[in-house]
Amino acid sequence: MSTDVAADTSVIKALKRMRLPQTQRNREFWLLLFACAISGAALALVQLGALGLIDPFILFIGGGLAILAFALHFVLRVVASDADPFVLPIATLLTGLGIAMIYRIDIANGYTGWAAFSTKQLAWTAISLAGAIAVVILLRNYRVLFRYTYLFGLAGIVLLLLPFIPGLGATGANADVWVSIGGIFSFQPGEIAKICLAIFFAGYLVRTRESLTSVGKRFLWMTWPRMRELGPVIVVWLISLGIIVIQRDLGTGMLIFGLFIAMLYVATGKTSWVLIGLAMVAVGVFAATQVLAYVRGRFTNWLFAFDFDVVDPLDAGHQLVQGIFGLAHGGLIGTGLGQGRPQITPLAQSDYIIPSLGEELGLIGLFAILCLYMVFVSRGIRIGITGQDDFGKLLATGLSFTIALQVFIMVGGVTRVIPLTGLTTPFLAAGGSSLVANWLIVALLLRISDGVRRQPRVVIG
Repeated sequence: MSTDVAADTSVIKALKRMRLPQTQRNREFWLLLFACAISGAALALVQLGALGLIDPFILFIGGGLAILAFALHFVLRVVASDADPFVLPIATLLTGLGIAMIYRIDIANGYTGWAAFSTKQLAWTAISLAGAIAVVILLRNYRVLFRYTYLFGLAGIVLLLLPFIPGLGATGANADVWVSIGGIFSFQPGEIAKICLAIFFAGYLVRTRESLTSVGKRFLWMTWPRMRELGPVIVVWLISLGIIVIQRDLGTGMLIFGLFIAMLYVATGKTSWVLIGLAMVAVGVFAATQVLAYVRGRFTNWLFAFDFDVVDPLDAGHQLVQGIFGLAHGGLIGTGLGQGRPQITPLAQSDYIIPSLGEELGLIGLFAILCLYMVFVSRGIRIGITGQDDFGKLLATGLSFTIALQVFIMVGGVTRVIPLTGLTTPFLAAGGSSLVANWLIVALLLRISDGVRRQPRVVIG
């Protein structure tokens, strides 16, 4: 008997030495190396196209992105060897392409040193990757977050209210979403709030899913919830409207409500919740356009962008029209990095980073970037649906949907599919708060994927 036990133990040890997850990390290593090579090549092409030479200094600075990305990779080898191998390389490549385009716009505008947006973006990238490394190391079990569901909900609300605290709120912005510390350091707390609220929504829906999925009335081949079950949706809807009205932030309000509806659908499986959410969005948008002048102005610019009798092309409609002309100038294959004129469009490095990339990389390059987002989101959703615990499933799905919805809102806004709102394109656009939040999402997805793969599987046979 003891011989059989020893043999079984040796077989188990041999299987562990096979280290299938290590194969995943090797795949991640080569994908990450490819991502860093593409990012470095983009920087070099920007210099050749805009300056006609290569400055080794900026390539040396850009190498910091590769060092930090590989630092996170080696941390994953040690503490999360089962993590998904595609999430980190895709996030690194998108961040690198964003830095290259921001640097190209800085060259066109003559910005150097700390005044350059690319320099600040590199600094924020270092902070973001350091934060992601800290989360991966410290958060050994993502299920711990479930214990603090309501604390994260409170933290999300507090973060959204920070800009209204006297002495903290930054002035001079179109929306009251910025917080300034000492007039030197400023950030957008709403970006971190969306992560806190995603954790809160996941924990809350796990606790209340039974009541939300209770039998309702059948109508039009669907089961519709009872009126008393609409309370949570109405509360989140009112919070979203409050963000739009008080903070003048249409994008964040839409993002939070869309996030909740998506997670509610995943938790209950009821299509009726989606239809109810869309109806409430339509009601909210209609009311906002009737009451709020700035929302009405966005819809006017969207509907009449090229009607110069309604929208002044040198004032309100200037940004949208210039962005569309930039995309048209790029055509199918683009003008080439460093060869276009993306700086003509206002906020080309932030709100309009997609038209900037579309002008110089063309429709093909822009589709490639959108495919990267598609793979990133699909991997996140796959992490969620593979998990066996409801909290991890909802959290991974919610965080992935956050990225997807932001991309849709921004790409749809700059291409005139929907009205433009005040969000940032994940990983690409200049902005420290957004970059930090998105890399924290990367860290959480890596941790959840590692936990999901380590969960025991039931074997039948």
